[in-house]
Amino acid sequence: TGERGNWTNKAEFLLSMIGYAVGLGNVWRFPYLAFENGGGAFLIPYLTMLVLAGLPIFFLEVSLGQFCSQGPLGAFNGVPLVKGLGAAMVVVSVYVGIYYNVVISYTLYFLFSSFTSELPWARCNNQWNTQACVHSSSIYNSKFKAHMAALIYMYIPSEEYWNFKVLEKTNNIENLGKIRWELALILLLAWIIIYGCLIKGIKSSGKAVYFTATFPYVVLTILLARAFTLEGAMDGVFYFFNPKWDKLLTAKVWKDAATQIFYSLSASWGGLITLSSYNKFNNNCYRDSIIVVITNSFTSIFAGVTIFAVIGFMAHVLKTDIASVAADGPGLAFVVYPEALTQMPVSPLWSVLFFLMLFTLGLDTMFATLETIVTSLTDAFPRQLRHQKCIFTLAVCVFLLLIGLPLVTQGGFYYLHLLDSYVASYSLIVCAIVEMLSISYIYGLNRFCDDIKMMTGRRPNVYWRVTWSLVSPAVLTFILVYSIANYKPLKLDDYSFPVWANVLGWFTVASSVLCIP
Repeated sequence: TGERGNWTNKAEFLLSMIGYAVGLGNVWRFPYLAFENGGGAFLIPYLTMLVLAGLPIFFLEVSLGQFCSQGPLGAFNGVPLVKGLGAAMVVVSVYVGIYYNVVISYTLYFLFSSFTSELPWARCNNQWNTQACVHSSSIYNSKFKAHMAALIYMYIPSEEYWNFKVLEKTNNIENLGKIRWELALILLLAWIIIYGCLIKGIKSSGKAVYFTATFPYVVLTILLARAFTLEGAMDGVFYFFNPKWDKLLTAKVWKDAATQIFYSLSASWGGLITLSSYNKFNNNCYRDSIIVVITNSFTSIFAGVTIFAVIGFMAHVLKTDIASVAADGPGLAFVVYPEALTQMPVSPLWSVLFFLMLFTLGLDTMFATLETIVTSLTDAFPRQLRHQKCIFTLAVCVFLLLIGLPLVTQGGFYYLHLLDSYVASYSLIVCAIVEMLSISYIYGLNRFCDDIKMMTGRRPNVYWRVTWSLVSPAVLTFILVYSIANYKPLKLDDYSFPVWANVLGWFTVASSVLCIP
């Protein structure tokens, strides 16, 4: 591995891992899942699943990458039967690389729009607003409600800004409309930034993460401190932690907890194997795994408190209950939170901070996703590609930029939602199950434990052996079966996707899973 290079130091590896694992999901999925699944009570299934599935998968992938010093494509050479597992992971990373950067472009769009004296989504009098636009403070006003009963749809300004200004969203997936040139240029900018950070591979991205992996914590802390001075903030936090114990008896809560842990650690995308493959052979990957996993969960809870403090304040201003304000996914980041920011004094400042935070959260996840694609192919064709790595990296960026262009058309958000819902779910779980079973039963659990002992000097104890060979695969199989049994065709708000779109979604799943055998 001499010519592959290693991390300059331990900090760059740990920050890269934290930056990769901690992504947009920690901010926009976890707080909502916790709120929806019983508040503080959700921490019980969440931490249980962390111990039963999250940590074991994470440590397995990190050890595997470090031992083989290979990206995912070469990491499974010791298990010829599932040699294609690495390819399946790389295919997932390619899909994710296409759409994740479009989401990063949205954060940049909002970031640039925030450099103004008044946020553009604060009022209803812009040219993109419709008759249905209603300022949030009047929606919940009772006299006003009676008067507006005639109007069935009402939109707050931030929602119209998101749908009609940023996305210029068409009414269905068949209607792509034209390319949104502003978004396309911002997407180009996002790719230039990522290429700039990865031009020397981990040597340059290792420097970038000093900023991108730490900055979100600075912003979360500032936003939290600011939020606590606002009225209603404590109600929001109380609401976030207030346990509803009866929820623990439903299968959905346990499934949501396991799924969230699994995605939020970015397992089986190939990125963990890639980043740890640049470690020195005797690095203590056991300790590293525990540090990253704990940091990741701490971030989710910290972000939950920050988000709900602001949502509590917003509910207080609007004199409504918190449940009617809360949301998840892009809706939280690009509609609800921006709306809440307009209620604060000096709102553009908080908006700049918030979207800069989302941008850095997404950026270092993209570093590792792209590095996975580049490293895997460079390891597979070292003679042709290793000396041309920066040109090859450029080629991959240009390729992913071009394929991503349909996602910045007016109907592109439907495709983004489609990719996110299918690729990032079923494929990953199948990969992880196959990975754990093949290492436990084909490669051999004892052999794998010997390999780890060779690296770290200590043999994995019974907890690791039981979770790898039995408990984690069982938990993941439960998620998979539960998800397929409760499968519903895709929807976005009130719009149901046509049959062919769902078929396309399953095709993307198949295109990665079928690489395995």
